[in-house]
Amino acid sequence: MFGGKIGPMELLVILAIALLIFGPSKLADLGKGLGEGIKNFKNSMKDGEQSSEEKKS
Repeated sequence: MFGGKIGPMELLVILAIALLIFGPSKLADLGKGLGEGIKNFKNSMKDGEQSSEEKKS
């Protein structure tokens, strides 16, 4: 039906539904939490690579 791709119209519909369900303030908090989670994940991946390189040396 979608051909395996999500276009801009589908993203707008998903965003509108999320806005109706969660409300603007809760949606902002969810976005902030998601951004912090991604940042922490990237930092821990970088730290893990550095510690594995130190063990090899």
